[in-house]
Parts: sequence; structure tokens; C-alpha cells
Amino acid sequence: MSGTEGLSNVMKIPELQKRILFTLGLLAIYRIGTHVPTAGINTQALAQFIEQATRGTLLGMFDMFSGGGLSRLTIFTLGIMPYISASIILQILTVVWPYLERLSKEGDHGRKKITQYTRYGTLVLAGIQALGIAIGLETMQEGAFVTDPGMWFRFMTVITLTSGTAFIMWLGERITERGIGNGMSLLIAAGIVERLPSAVLATLDQLQTGAIRPFVILAVLVIAVGTVALIVVMQLAQRRIPVQYAKRVVGRRMYGGQQTHIPLRLNTAGVIPVIFASSIILFPLTIAKFIDPEGNSSVLQWFVDNLSPESTSPVHFLVYVAAIVFFCFFYTAIVFNPIDVADNMKKYGGFIPGIRPGKKTAGHIDRILTRITVIGALFLSAIAIMPMILIAQFNVPFYLGGTGLLIVVGVTLDTVQQIESHLLMRNYEGFLKGGSPFRRRA
Repeated sequence: MSGTEGLSNVMKIPELQKRILFTLGLLAIYRIGTHVPTAGINTQALAQFIEQATRGTLLGMFDMFSGGGLSRLTIFTLGIMPYISASIILQILTVVWPYLERLSKEGDHGRKKITQYTRYGTLVLAGIQALGIAIGLETMQEGAFVTDPGMWFRFMTVITLTSGTAFIMWLGERITERGIGNGMSLLIAAGIVERLPSAVLATLDQLQTGAIRPFVILAVLVIAVGTVALIVVMQLAQRRIPVQYAKRVVGRRMYGGQQTHIPLRLNTAGVIPVIFASSIILFPLTIAKFIDPEGNSSVLQWFVDNLSPESTSPVHFLVYVAAIVFFCFFYTAIVFNPIDVADNMKKYGGFIPGIRPGKKTAGHIDRILTRITVIGALFLSAIAIMPMILIAQFNVPFYLGGTGLLIVVGVTLDTVQQIESHLLMRNYEGFLKGGSPFRRRA
């Protein structure tokens, strides 16, 4: 089915139209907020400093996730990063803290409590980060960035930036509840895509000045299209483990007897390993640049030379790939527990044909999950490194790094799948047909 027919089917469903328009409206509000400056800031002096400070540091990734809010120091400077950090912390604590583990198994009530704790954690992290930004602005460049430093400036900055993060969190939740797609992910993707026009203009300028040759741009376009296609395939790829449920009699009715499957995603951890790996590598680099901006220390300069995203040092690539692989396995172990899956299957009379229930089943699932996680980790590593090679070898202003490209494509797929589910519920054909060619049975 063509995309035009899919769009025509969308127009036939009033509820779906309202959801899409509602989502677009809230995204527009978010983009407007990323251009509203924080009070008491010398924006011109700060803009020049931020342009240099964010390049190749952890601040650069924060600026990307905030849609440029950090470089302009707007009311949405912190973006959605405090919420992401709080969510990750809560997920890790769920594994090690029995109280949260019990809540996660209590259904809707437990999930609501964990969501509430995530909101509180978001506000705490946002307040701490906002205070750090306010103090940093007062001390850097002898206070050249602040028009009236003091306790009042710090108080207003903390209130402004924390309120901005709370409002963004509210926008994301409203989009998820009343719009289409995952609200938090859409806000991040909107900020990343916002950089596309400036990147296109920068590329055209380099083409006119002769800094980039036409065949290089053509090659980059081919690589970009192929990369997007590969990401789509890998994001949809599944390894399906067949499950058989035995028949059982409850009262006068017979239950079970059906066949189903456990869908294991090839990239279970999503984009989280790339974000974690980038943060871990850029954290010491950021500290080194602020401690020794002139490069007087040989030790700190080594970090800058070998860990910078612009660096072509083998050390940088090896550390980056190792960090991505590690966090792929680490995060997959957090979000998917083969033992729990095997216990639930045994509880309801399910079994994998040829595998004994219990520990044997858990071990079988774990082996399959380990093999496909290796493939997913190598895939993420290749996608993350490719933009660095393009920038280093061809001087291309690649507006989407590996992290940004994965986020944008993943969010787009998730949104399209949600639109498709609305269409199929009302007996209309959707955009996707046939699913992923990589769905395979164990």
C-alpha cells in the first residue's frame, strides 16, 4: 500500500486527526520555549563562549537533547535530560532496591508510584543542575555572562530552569496520554531535527567555496540513506522464541493449548548504550577542558587529544566501542530478566518445545539473548562511529551523530506504528506491511 493511501486513511479518522494536531501543537510550544532566554544573562557574550565550550564536550550532547536550549541558555536549557537521568536511576534502583522491585510487580498502582518518584527525582536533579549552571556563569570569565550576580540571580535561575524542565515533562506526558507517540522521545527528536536546516545551509556553503566536492556529498547522501534503512531493519528485527501452552481445565472451561512466541528485539537496549557511552567518555573530557583550557597540563591534554569526538585516535574508537558493548549487555540485563520470564511461563503452563521448564528454559533464553545482544552491540557501535569517520575524512557537517540518528529513526518508527495500530483497530490498512524481514523463530 502507498503512503498516499495511508495518509488518506488517517484523514478518515477524526480521533486520530485530533491526536496528531494535538501533538504538533505541543511540539510547537516546546520549540517556541527553546528560544525564550533566561533573565539576567549577557546572551551575546555567552553565545560566543558556548559555541566553543560545547564542541567535543558533554555539554554538546546536552545541547543536542535540549534542541539548542543550552547554547542559547533559554528557559528550556536543561531540556528533558533530568527526566531521562531520573528514569534511568529509578530503573537501576528497581533491580537493587527490594521496595521498588515490589512496586514494579504491582501493576498499574506500582507503575504510578514509580512514575511519581521519577517526577520528584527529575525536579531534584533539575534544581541541582540549575544551581550549578548559575554558579558557573557567575564564576566563568569573571562574571562577564551575568548582568547582576548574586543570590537573587541564583534563585531566579534555579526557579526558571527547574520550572522549564517541569513544563517539558508535563508536555511529554500530555503528548503520550492525549497525542500520538511517546512524548518524551518526540521532544528530543524535535530538538535534533531542528538542526537540519542549518546543517544543509552549511553544506551548501562548503560546496560553493570548494571545501567539499560534489561527489563527496553524493556519497554521503547514499551512505545516509543506507544507514537509515539499516537502522529501520535492525530496530524492527526480532528473534521469536516459540512457546506452547498446555491445556488446563478451570471449572467447566478449558484454557491454553495455543501457540505463541517471545519476541526478543535484536537491539533490546535501544539508544541508551550510546548515550551512556558518550556521557562516560565526555565527562572527563569536559572536566579537563574547564580545568586546563590553555592545555598546559600534558596529562589533561592527552584526554582532550584522545577522547575528543573530533579525534581519530585509535584509543578513542576502542574506548567508545568497548563502552557501547558494555552498556548494551548491562542495560539489557536490567530491562529483561530470563529467570522471571521462565518462571511466569512455568506458572501458566507454558514451555518452549524441546526445553524443560524452569532453569533450562531461563538458560536457553539467556543464550539466545546473549547472541543477539552481541549483534545489536556491534550494530550500535558501527552507527555511532560512522559519523566521526565522515567528519574526519570528508569534513562533512554531519548534522546527526550516531545517537541523534538512532533517536530520530526510532521515534519515527514508534510513532508510525502507533498510527498504524489506530488504523488497524478501525479496519484500515496502515503504513507498514509485512513487518520486519528479520523476524526469526528460534
